[in-house]
Amino acid sequence: MRGAATVAVVTSEAGVAYDVDLPLIVDALRARGLAAEPVVWDTAPATWERFDLLVIRSTWDYVERLDAFLTWADTTAGVTRLWNPAPVVRWNSDKRYLRELARQGVAVVPTRFLEPGTPLTPAEFDGADGVVVKPAISAGAVDTARYEPGRQADAARHARMLLDQGRGVMVQPYLPRVAEGERALIFLGGAFSHAIRKDALLTEPGVIDNDRVPHLGVAPYRPTEAEIRTASAALAAVPPPGAPLFARVDLVLDNLGEPVVLELELIEPNLFLQSDPEALGRFAEAVAERAGLRR
Repeated sequence: MRGAATVAVVTSEAGVAYDVDLPLIVDALRARGLAAEPVVWDTAPATWERFDLLVIRSTWDYVERLDAFLTWADTTAGVTRLWNPAPVVRWNSDKRYLRELARQGVAVVPTRFLEPGTPLTPAEFDGADGVVVKPAISAGAVDTARYEPGRQADAARHARMLLDQGRGVMVQPYLPRVAEGERALIFLGGAFSHAIRKDALLTEPGVIDNDRVPHLGVAPYRPTEAEIRTASAALAAVPPPGAPLFARVDLVLDNLGEPVVLELELIEPNLFLQSDPEALGRFAEAVAERAGLRR
């Protein structure tokens, strides 16, 4: 007789040490009849085929080793089921996906992408309320800063530093209403689950602070119908196969007060499971469904 479905909750060494959701997720999955355990993604030798399902959670070092991580995703997807799927992980690992969302009519923060070798002039960084400069491949606002009007030369130097490292660069207008808070809408099993509001990150202009705490002032939030529509449109634009097991859509308000997508997080986002009393259960049920179990 076949035993319980086996699930690897995929993490990193830092995740094992600091991901407060990790033990809660493992316990919740076990309570639903799954043989769940946390596994570091680059553990060697990793016998991933012994698991029926891999669920990526706190692989927090993936950006630093992106090629190795994407190879891992492709390889493991060849021997078992991976969620979110390897093609989605690859697509979402580079914020150029914002161009695809915009092409499909999703409201996103207007974004220009600069490639290594691009000639720059300070005039390209002009904006009524300033601009934000960030790498196209990044997480946690690393190497990101905003620049006030009149500081175009500083913004250009920031972009040139990144380009000279061989990295793509994003330039976005600074939206002042981000001071009202970023909204993060979490979807589990393809359905809206819960949302939070958090304080803006780039509070000090002209400063690259890679030690900043990425989630400040987190509080439960009830999104508007317009915010749910915008987030749902972003998810509908995700390439196959199927609805992501988990997703976080980060929104801000533009100058007209309309929600626009800042980021679509499909790899290892903080899902703020402790901000809603039902969220952990919804996550576990979504995993159980992917594993072929339903209560």
